[in-house]
Amino acid sequence: MPARFATIGVAGAGAWGTALANAAARAGRSVVLWGRDPQAIQAMRRSRANEAHLPGVELAAAVAPTADLADLGDCDAVLLVVPAQASREVAGALTHHLREGTPLVTCAKGIERGTELFMTQVLAQACPHAVPAILSGPSFAADVAAGLPTAVTLAARDAGLAEALAAALGSSSFRLYHSDDVRGVEIGGAAKNVLAIAAGIVGGRRLGASAGAALVARGFAELMRFGKAFGARAETLTGLSGLGDLILTCSTPQSRNYSLGLSLGRGEGLHPSGQLAEGALTAGVLVAMAGERGIDMPIAAAVEAVLAGRSDIEQAIGSLLARPQKAEA
Repeated sequence: MPARFATIGVAGAGAWGTALANAAARAGRSVVLWGRDPQAIQAMRRSRANEAHLPGVELAAAVAPTADLADLGDCDAVLLVVPAQASREVAGALTHHLREGTPLVTCAKGIERGTELFMTQVLAQACPHAVPAILSGPSFAADVAAGLPTAVTLAARDAGLAEALAAALGSSSFRLYHSDDVRGVEIGGAAKNVLAIAAGIVGGRRLGASAGAALVARGFAELMRFGKAFGARAETLTGLSGLGDLILTCSTPQSRNYSLGLSLGRGEGLHPSGQLAEGALTAGVLVAMAGERGIDMPIAAAVEAVLAGRSDIEQAIGSLLARPQKAEA
């Protein structure tokens, strides 16, 4: 195992950050887990658990919680596990601490609003001396933290770096495939969140399993069109970080995005649980970027219109069903 990846930093002590910290420890790494709330970090040190975000899961012995971002400076690689729209802020703060050439792996699934930049592009601007990479795929924090079998993709421009990072983080229960198609992995994770809201709306409206299956299939066609327009490879979009993540996220209320759609479909409004659904923040920029390139994404556009208050659920469903018949493509 590469010695330079002996110590892994995790920036973000929410459910997913804690789960990835445990996964890295299970792979034999020493882990520094940073969170911005000193009181929460103190509680984690005492209880060896993150009861606020991941109740019932014990923190691995090799995980050292800290509230000092500078403690990530000596890590051989850092996983950035904060929401997409907060990534620039935290990456910018990290630039004062990371060594030149340290891999900085975003684990967020979104596109930055205002700039229309993908996550590794944000990292390259905010922390220019680090090496950006991305980890994404069909995974729930509770499953990964508990050591249940999970497979994801880690991508970097340098295929050798992606392979080395995947080897350093992988274990018998957490399998990482490596890729150099960074854009494909980014797009799969961002687009599927928006489509999962649509799947949740179908579930909340009780439109049936047939409608749900059609939604996922046609949604995936939209994801493919968007990805190809931005240079993503087809095998990436049909792999874990694209189709695999779409299937997972569109299938269960355990997904925050599906859960949000479920609430909308039931007429309960936005964010009933107060949890962040990345797709709600990505929908506008995804649809805008599609429009700029002439990419047909009617399902994503319908979700964006509902979230923006320009359409209600019945109008959105009606507009989709009223689209002209066409050959499947």
